[in-house]
Amino acid sequence: MHFFPWGFWLLCVAASLARGDSGSKAKSCTEVRQFYATKGFSLHGVPQAEISGEHLRICPQGYTCCTSEMEENFAKKSQSEFEDMMTEASRSAQVTLTSQYKNCDGYFQDLLNKSEKALYDTFPSMYGELYSQNVKLFKDLYSELRRYYRGSNINLEEALNEFWTRLLERLFKLMNPQYHITDEYLDCMVKRSEQHKPFGEVPRDLKLKATRAFIAVRSYVQGLSVGSDVVKKVSQVSLSHECTRAIMKLVYCPYCRGMSSVKPCNNYCHNVMKGCLANQADLDTEWRNLIDSMLLVADRFDGPSNVDTVIGTIHTRIAEAISNMQENRESVTAKIFQGCGNPKISTKASSGEDKKRRGKAVNDDKSLGLGLEKLVSDAKGKLRDIKDYWVALPSTICNEKITSSSVNEDKCWNGMAKGRYLPEVMGDGLANQINNPEVEVDITKPDMTIRQQIMQLKIMTNRLRNAYNGNDVDFQDASDDISGSGSGDGCPDEVCGKRLSKNPSTRQPEVHAIPNQSGRGVKGASSKFLPSSLLIFLSVAVIATQYLRR
Repeated sequence: MHFFPWGFWLLCVAASLARGDSGSKAKSCTEVRQFYATKGFSLHGVPQAEISGEHLRICPQGYTCCTSEMEENFAKKSQSEFEDMMTEASRSAQVTLTSQYKNCDGYFQDLLNKSEKALYDTFPSMYGELYSQNVKLFKDLYSELRRYYRGSNINLEEALNEFWTRLLERLFKLMNPQYHITDEYLDCMVKRSEQHKPFGEVPRDLKLKATRAFIAVRSYVQGLSVGSDVVKKVSQVSLSHECTRAIMKLVYCPYCRGMSSVKPCNNYCHNVMKGCLANQADLDTEWRNLIDSMLLVADRFDGPSNVDTVIGTIHTRIAEAISNMQENRESVTAKIFQGCGNPKISTKASSGEDKKRRGKAVNDDKSLGLGLEKLVSDAKGKLRDIKDYWVALPSTICNEKITSSSVNEDKCWNGMAKGRYLPEVMGDGLANQINNPEVEVDITKPDMTIRQQIMQLKIMTNRLRNAYNGNDVDFQDASDDISGSGSGDGCPDEVCGKRLSKNPSTRQPEVHAIPNQSGRGVKGASSKFLPSSLLIFLSVAVIATQYLRR
């Protein structure tokens, strides 16, 4: 019986420990309640003090200030807030590309408009009937050039050849009104025009330089448009369920644990973002290829095919060509008569002798060059700034929106408690997320919207490379080039190969600062996590019972 007091004392100690443990954990939830209210949620049912967390399914199941409803509300909130972060992060890239598109498009169209206006202003006084009777011919030329620039599937070389052919026919008729010129005779004349060169070297020179210039400018502007469209569409890709859980745990679980002032660890945030933005990071290679190709094409704006000189002075080259034929009228006519024979004298009275007005080539390119140089320089700088946009996105969001550059890496939120985050940071892209400790990522199921945008980038890059080499390309809608055939889950070979080769002996072990207790995908988790005070009480009670039985 002398053991009874000892056993009774042990029971008292156990009860005291249980009360003490319970009392020490029941912290106030005032800060969490205030924070929860600022997010627009009702405080009905929100605990005044910490409660046991067996009900939690995302946050660690220790003592908590969050109910199941609060956890669910925080998860939804984190999803909407992350989508807003993505929209905001993409806005800078979109603004860059859209503004550059407007600047470049406006500049190139202005060049063409000024050239056309100069032609309309100067040609009437210079060429009289030649202009007045053929206004539509000149308008059609500029209309074709605009259509080509806008991406219409027309052959620019053929359009220019057609213009020179029609101009030659009409100019020859005006220069020889006393003759009856038949269509057959004109066909003969046109066939020998390459040999006789009635306009000198202007048609060949303009065709070479104009095609290169227009191919360059339209592919460049199209590249800006495609880039902006890709950023916009990718920013609208929805989050996966696993990503939503991971972001909720990253951002709001510290509040549930009563650590409202503790920021997430940088590496922890990066792993969550790299998992959530794995598909987006796969855009990086083709995005860089697009930017590099655009920078190369921009270099083509200067040099032999200077865009300012070529597009801005088309009217000048036309005037030069007409002057060449007027000045060499006798020799050109003689060569044509020699090759095609003398046409019959017209029985109709002449409608009026050609007044033989001869114009000089109009050179009004005083301001050309400086504007384009500044435009290209500014565009190149802006494009280089967004070259690593997709792989830099996790850091951008973490550093600017979630963590802080001044966070103490030994006293930050690591997903379980306040302390250092130990797992290594994953690489970029879908294939590198196979061992991501924070986000469950199925690397065999890439996002199809993003895969389509990768294809868009490839198509546009191919067009830009053709443009750099001076090759014409058909500017059809890029979506026509994307194959929708095939079966399976759309897993790229290099990714699936890694998936198939994975086995337990080669997979690296996951490292955590504290064992993962989030209960993610685990049934009956609540039975494994009992309050510490109850465990102590039961243990001491067993010891006390043994003493009492002696």
